[in-house]
Amino acid sequence: MRELTSRRRRIGGFVFLWIALAVAGSPAVALDRLLFVTPSASDELRSALRAASLTVQAEAEKQTNPQTLFASARADYGRLLGALYAEGYYSGVIRIEIDGREASAIAPLDAPSKIREIRIRVEPGPRFTFSKARMRPYAPGTALPSEYGDTKVAKSTAIVDAATAGVEGWRNVGHAKARVAGQDIVADHRGATIASQILLEPGPRVRFGALRVSGYQRMDPQRLRKIAGFPTGEVYDPEELQTVAKRLRRTGVFSSVSLTEAERVGPDGTLDVDLVVAEEKLRRFGVGAEVSSTEGLNLSGYWLHRNLLGGAERLRIDGEVSRIGGAGNIIGYSLGARIERPATPVTDASAFVEVGAKREEVFGYAFDSFDLTLGLSRILSDTLTAEAGLSYSFIRADYPSGTVDFKRLALPLSLTWDKRDDPLDARNGFFLRGDAAPFLGFGATGSGAQLKTDARAYRSFGSENGLVLAGRLQLGTVVGSSLIETPPDYLFFSGGGGTVRGQPYQSLGAPIRTGGVSFTTGGLSFAGLSAEVRADITKSIGAVAFYDAGFVSDGELFGGTGNWHTGAGVGVRYDTGIGPIRLDIGLPLSGDTGSGAQIYIGIGQSF
Repeated sequence: MRELTSRRRRIGGFVFLWIALAVAGSPAVALDRLLFVTPSASDELRSALRAASLTVQAEAEKQTNPQTLFASARADYGRLLGALYAEGYYSGVIRIEIDGREASAIAPLDAPSKIREIRIRVEPGPRFTFSKARMRPYAPGTALPSEYGDTKVAKSTAIVDAATAGVEGWRNVGHAKARVAGQDIVADHRGATIASQILLEPGPRVRFGALRVSGYQRMDPQRLRKIAGFPTGEVYDPEELQTVAKRLRRTGVFSSVSLTEAERVGPDGTLDVDLVVAEEKLRRFGVGAEVSSTEGLNLSGYWLHRNLLGGAERLRIDGEVSRIGGAGNIIGYSLGARIERPATPVTDASAFVEVGAKREEVFGYAFDSFDLTLGLSRILSDTLTAEAGLSYSFIRADYPSGTVDFKRLALPLSLTWDKRDDPLDARNGFFLRGDAAPFLGFGATGSGAQLKTDARAYRSFGSENGLVLAGRLQLGTVVGSSLIETPPDYLFFSGGGGTVRGQPYQSLGAPIRTGGVSFTTGGLSFAGLSAEVRADITKSIGAVAFYDAGFVSDGELFGGTGNWHTGAGVGVRYDTGIGPIRLDIGLPLSGDTGSGAQIYIGIGQSF
């Protein structure tokens, strides 16, 4: 390709930095005027050129030092030329004048002591297209960028992207040391075309060799290797290395994980990989609070040990005190512990033991529960997770008709598909979770199954995704067990945060009569609908309008007698950087379960 004339020569930025430090005592004089002229350039090209210019940036930052402005102007030759090439312009003419003198003609050691005016003129010339866009040899399945093709605009970025894609194509089929061996690029300035041919050297197809581990302190290296699941002996695949890093990061034990391929392939055709890790602090704790005008104050906290026995065993203890100052006579509590061991029994699975106890108040009566669960969780992909367990529960309910003990053995199963872009503040994507818990009751407890699903969807619009539409559908039912025989923690309620804002917490249930006494308990079926419109007001403040509806019936599969109630309101969000602080004010719209405004304060979006 033709080079620009000597008036457009470039010089490394470090030279000008040296000049700026070496020349002292010069008076700082402000730049009076900057002219940036791009005749015949499109608005898109002009914006790209201005974004590439250090001089434009210096003016925006109100730079006054002449040496800084001089260095910026000299550096702009190369930066503007690169911006032209990136958009397919290879015959551009660039002139940069400092007080009438071409910047490239001013000797570096003769930098001006004051600068009044800088004129930048860029004539882009014709836009070039590819007369030929080729690559050889390329691997089967290589996905070349769409911009690299015959008759397409000959952007330099398209050539770079094509070369990168060609190398990655070979690496994806096991050729770890593939590289660009050469490029044959010819510019025809008369026809404004570029003929490009990229030459690749695939190198040998290799297999993974040894994983060399360093940096660990308390971690058992054998356990570390099992968690990593490094595929020694398998054909090289760069995605496998990413998977190894994800497995290690998911444990929470490491603050950093770095994988580096060996420079050379071994004589047996294997490629070793160096793994360097740095361990996190062992312990962590956190506290939280949520306030509702009817539920009162909920305080929660947790304590976490990341590496209990040196094998990335994760112990977490959670505690909560709820309904402080809320409606009702009972202050609730919960205390639970969960220990989880990754890579048990296989690499992408974890075994866990969970124990918990809690007390709750519903419709004026209390129930106490104890749960013990043994289970396995399995990561099926980056977005898909499955979990299965075996649990035993004991629940004592103080119904108005008398105390009832429920004993249950259950097999809880769940499948979660999470495609949200941010779990705490989703703007696009969806979340889908399904739960099934077959249970066997003892004594007065019935047998059956609880089925639940939670589906959420998000879609953003406008500049910088500033407007978000969010929707949620919740469905649940219990089959095989009558209302009075079903453990109360398997029944469904509606009202309050998480279901219907604007209605009091768990205010909608199902009527029941037993022992000659009528009272209200949870229902066998539940449906919940929520919709939100979220809008950014500033970078840190947002507004929300919401509508919620809930349905509870006393029959399985949404049969029997049921009732709806609804609520709506507005809210404010304040972005803290780790998740928004939420303030919602809701009012009841229909149903006889509540009146007056309900206020909710918490962390994270409502769903």
